[in-house]
Amino acid sequence: MGKIIAIANQKGGVGKTTTSVNLAASLGVLEKKVLLIDADPQANATSGLGIDVESVEIGTYQILEHSHTPKETIVKCSAPNVDVIPAHIDLVAIEIELVDKENREYMLKKALESVKDEYDFIIIDCAPSLGLLTLNALTAADSVVIPIQCEYFALEGLGKLLNTIKSIQKIHNPDLDIEGLLLTMYDSRLRLSNQVVEEVQKHFNDMVFDTVIQRNVKLSEAPSFGESIINYDATSKGAVNYINLAQEIIKKNSK
Repeated sequence: MGKIIAIANQKGGVGKTTTSVNLAASLGVLEKKVLLIDADPQANATSGLGIDVESVEIGTYQILEHSHTPKETIVKCSAPNVDVIPAHIDLVAIEIELVDKENREYMLKKALESVKDEYDFIIIDCAPSLGLLTLNALTAADSVVIPIQCEYFALEGLGKLLNTIKSIQKIHNPDLDIEGLLLTMYDSRLRLSNQVVEEVQKHFNDMVFDTVIQRNVKLSEAPSFGESIINYDATSKGAVNYINLAQEIIKKNSK
């Protein structure tokens, strides 16, 4: 039975999409069958794996409104063992469309029931907000990975996200776990980066992944070629970091 992991943080620019794409690709390389769901209207996870966003006719929008099944929306991509449910800018409208629906927080959970058993991992790339799209993702998920940028405002908003997760656990999804806090954009030369790492590890102990994602030029170049870091440069620091993260998650979930 597939494990559903949401990659969420309402702060923008913390590495959610980079993590979604490269974690999915790394799990695929480690011979796990992966479904990546792009639940962000910016559709960067879609384009980051070489799918032309303009040509997307059906995707996350349609599975949320239950007009298509997930199987009908799945697209193959450049990463081995990875299927994608793509997004399009139209996804912005889904928040308004779902407002009057009954059980609107459960639309994604319901839709994924038909494919959950066909994958080892289902990764959901969330939008940088705590709106209905992210609520749907967290209600459908078994666990959540929270990327935290190693910068001054890193912990700002984290309390709000943790409170949202608590209320989702209370109301919609009592089984939702925190898979881990992932430190991203780490630069060992900067004192500030090191202080953020210490601070987060001190406050959250075991909740923090051992793997830290280092700042890496190749990581920012890869999406413009429509490739994951694994395809783009498998020997880069970024690729090694994400393979380590994938192994950590596999190990954690095989206990």
